[in-house]
Amino acid sequence: MDEITDGLYKHFIQRSTQEIREKKVRQGKEDICVSVFKDNAGVIRFNDEWDVCYKVETHNSPSALDPFGGAITGIVGVNRDPMGTGKGAKPVINIAGPYCTGDPEDKRPRYKGQNFTQEMLTPGRMLEGIIDGVRVGGNCSGIPTSFFGNVVEERYSGKPLVFVGTVGLMPRGTHEKKAEPGDFIVMAGGRVGKDGIHGATFSSESMDEGSPATAVQIGDPITQRKLSEAQIEVRDKKLYSSVTDNGAGGLSCSVGEMAQESGGCFVELERVPTKYSGMLPYETWISESQERMTYSVPKGKWAEFKNIMDKHGVEATVIGEFNDSNRCKVNNHGTNIMDVDMDFLHDGVPQRPMKTKYDKTEHEEPAMPDDVDHVSLLHSMLSRKNLAGQEYIVEQYDHEVQGGSVLKPLQGRGRVNGDATVTRPVLDSDKGLVISQGINPTYSDIDTYWMAAAAIDTAVRRAIAAGASFDNLSLLDNFCWSSSNDPQRLGELKEACKACYNLAVEYETPFVSGKDSMFNDFKGFDENGEPIHYAVPPTLLVTAFSVMDSDNAVSIDAKFEGDLVYVIGETHDELGSSEFFAMIGENEEGRNKAYTGNSVPRVEAGQNLNAYHAVEDCIKEGMVASAKSVDRGGLGYALAKTAMAGRLGMDVSLENLPGDASRDDFALYSESQGRLVVTVDPGKKNEFEKKLQDHGVDCYAQLGTVTGDSFRVKGMDGADIINTDVDQMLESYRETFAEY
Repeated sequence: MDEITDGLYKHFIQRSTQEIREKKVRQGKEDICVSVFKDNAGVIRFNDEWDVCYKVETHNSPSALDPFGGAITGIVGVNRDPMGTGKGAKPVINIAGPYCTGDPEDKRPRYKGQNFTQEMLTPGRMLEGIIDGVRVGGNCSGIPTSFFGNVVEERYSGKPLVFVGTVGLMPRGTHEKKAEPGDFIVMAGGRVGKDGIHGATFSSESMDEGSPATAVQIGDPITQRKLSEAQIEVRDKKLYSSVTDNGAGGLSCSVGEMAQESGGCFVELERVPTKYSGMLPYETWISESQERMTYSVPKGKWAEFKNIMDKHGVEATVIGEFNDSNRCKVNNHGTNIMDVDMDFLHDGVPQRPMKTKYDKTEHEEPAMPDDVDHVSLLHSMLSRKNLAGQEYIVEQYDHEVQGGSVLKPLQGRGRVNGDATVTRPVLDSDKGLVISQGINPTYSDIDTYWMAAAAIDTAVRRAIAAGASFDNLSLLDNFCWSSSNDPQRLGELKEACKACYNLAVEYETPFVSGKDSMFNDFKGFDENGEPIHYAVPPTLLVTAFSVMDSDNAVSIDAKFEGDLVYVIGETHDELGSSEFFAMIGENEEGRNKAYTGNSVPRVEAGQNLNAYHAVEDCIKEGMVASAKSVDRGGLGYALAKTAMAGRLGMDVSLENLPGDASRDDFALYSESQGRLVVTVDPGKKNEFEKKLQDHGVDCYAQLGTVTGDSFRVKGMDGADIINTDVDQMLESYRETFAEY
């Protein structure tokens, strides 16, 4: 593989954004990026008065040991990223999920220790705790929280992946900050305890019998809400010059990072408020106890800063002073415990040469049955854990607080999980923020390049279907890998990063933020005492994030009987690592080893781009009644969700389906990328089709119409293959997670 000397992040992710921004400037287009790759969250322009920032985090290792504690500190922790971006943003939107876990019905015991010691929680117990932790953290913080779903796969049984994100709103021009020599170092919010010690190192190791429970932080969303409100007031009064959060590494990182701005610092650890006596100096310095921010406060503004914090019931303490000594010096009761050169502190770690290899595995192709009961197959697909409705989980999260929700996580009369949300963070503005995601971890079993490409394409396609514009579209990347020092895993990571560069540049969608989590492994013992090793599949979550006119928001539900049903894009026999192959290969225990296949979905970026621009224009001109991305579960699932969401039927045929699908079941459940299902008023048929053609889109077809309450499908030869009732489909769709 090609040698890379500047690292995967700089070579692929950062470089793609730089090239996109430079190209937009050359073309005279607006550069939406305000601050990227240099702060706690990426900042883009919202309007003439406001900017918005967004960050997505994971809290995987803590959630494996203590799902509630890990998840609550995940959501309140990611709230602090916008709070610590620039001069500080107000958290206005939370996104919960996906939660990647093992099968919730898998009750088999697993142990961290030998001889059946240190029993791990089951995947079901992990999922319950994760749901509860994010619910308490988000709801108690008063931040609207939308849930984006689960991913169920056996390899997440040892260490789940818990993705959570927060959007912040900040006045334009407040993205710059700089701690000045002579400023007080102020810690505000919660006190320091032993919870969260070595949390950062714990999260960078495999889960095993040595994993410490003390690495899990204790979350307190009420304290953080008070801190957030107080911070907005002191920010608007310009009472501090810089701020960042106490996340990984605690004070050691927050003070160390801000000291780079001023040129040095001096800290007196005995001044740091602690939860109890007896803490060792190093524990106080590195503890990741939650709900804390570090501020750089000019001495002349300290009294007013302190009074406002006191008014809000927030403890604020001077613990040192920023300077320009080029040293990070830490004392405890007069004894020097640290005195490090700033250059060494930030750049002293030597570069580690690493080698990669990438050997692809050839998988067995499934032996497909000739006789298929398509009605039964559809209902089975609708109830699969990766496709089933999660209304009960969504309803635990308050997405209506603050009053800006436009496009909801549950959509239509059928209350079906949507693919994107739209929220108005400024209520006197019609501008909204659309957020969507793409994640396809099982594609990694075949090819990590196409896994990453599909994640980007899916996130972009879902945002466009909801009404987003390419002019304002940006991306976030969250890589979760295992055994990251293994050459094969590194080779897979390199291929995924290469796809990120290629797709982002092709779509002109800059990456503005991201986060990586490596060594997501579990090494322990099974119910028979035999050693087991769970390594999560190479996983990339891509989030698409865009400013849009909220009046253009389009939901997935069919709206009117008689509307025309279109599919845009080609369907091929691309079922490798699909939900369909996984289903037909499952054994009685619900586990699958042999039905991966090799035909991973590929992304034709140029062709897809034409289609997405056409759909964007059609939505702006009011031609589209509903739009649904075709992705996991394929065309059959997308058509079913469109019908179920509207509680209306469909009468469609696969006879004229674009592409070269060879069988009816492949046509229905292939996961070929770049496709959308849209419904259109018959009176706008000619106008709609002309708009597609004007954009060079010729791969589309009218499949049929929206009808009463029956869902009917004709196969490629014109024969009836599905005739079922929409209410019965909804029953299948809802039954799986009805009790969570």
